[in-house]
Amino acid sequence: MAHVHPHPHDHGHHHDHHEHDHHDPDHAHEHGGHRHGHHHHHHHVAPENMGRAFAIGIVLNSLFVAAEVGAGVWTGSLALLADAGHNLSDVLALILAWGAATLAKRAPTARRTYGLRKTTILASLANAVLLMVAVGAIISESIHRLAEPASIQTGVVMLTAGLGVVINTATALLFFRGSHSDLNVRGAFLHMAGDAAVSLAVVIGALVIARTGLTWVDPALGLAIAAFILFATWGLLRESIDLSLDAVPKDIDVAKVRDWLAARPGVVEVHDLHIWALSTTETALTVHLIRPGSAGSEEDGDAFLHQTCEGLSKRFNIGHATVQVERDPTGVCRLAPAEVV
Repeated sequence: MAHVHPHPHDHGHHHDHHEHDHHDPDHAHEHGGHRHGHHHHHHHVAPENMGRAFAIGIVLNSLFVAAEVGAGVWTGSLALLADAGHNLSDVLALILAWGAATLAKRAPTARRTYGLRKTTILASLANAVLLMVAVGAIISESIHRLAEPASIQTGVVMLTAGLGVVINTATALLFFRGSHSDLNVRGAFLHMAGDAAVSLAVVIGALVIARTGLTWVDPALGLAIAAFILFATWGLLRESIDLSLDAVPKDIDVAKVRDWLAARPGVVEVHDLHIWALSTTETALTVHLIRPGSAGSEEDGDAFLHQTCEGLSKRFNIGHATVQVERDPTGVCRLAPAEVV
């Protein structure tokens, strides 16, 4: 049973859930001193459509990986093969990220009431794990090659890696626009920018070998590439794990959110505050507010809830907020203790 109250300035819906008979005017909006407000206002900060960037990135990099593997085998360059492995993992990462971004737009169903938004977080996690596997393979082969150095054809290596610099830089620029607002797009941008830097290092390495004949430079570069990938991916892995475990997104200060809610008109206590990521771009919140003076008009209650949810969206980019207002400051809510989830 629910009453729906439209609001002229609200783009979402606000529901008050009650267990009373709808026809009782005196009690229709009051039950045990509790009031439940649900406000749905999805604030998308992700780029409107990164699909074209993903498609171009996947096609270009797939073609380049094929060329790089062929050149790596032909020239015997471990640095080139390591770069190809890195680029291949990035192609898979782009496919994962694109698929997740597409799935995240699916409408909610009766079974999956949040839709498939969480797939963006799972893809980000899979992406980071994939890179860690690539790093392990590169390190293992580089150590083996350092023990038994082999000569390489430097001219072909330089030409192939030079092409990689151009392709990866161009792809990275496609993702730059969206890299500030979406973890998956940022992951794609970091991969491509990293690939460009790695390809440049391979060009320089081949040049050094051509001039000096120091064959150990190639496997040493393989190790350096692995270290770079590890460094660039660690933050992505940690953040993806945090979001998978429903941690508060890193750009949100829980203390500031709590203080802002506590400062709302009539609020004397804030408890059972939870903030988590619905996807790599959307954040949700649930909270209980004790507000003894809220037994007034229905309009006042609705206005308070709408303004609180609107404020959370604008100030903290928390677009999916559910607020429960409790009127009795002496009543003990079973979820009030900090250790209770």
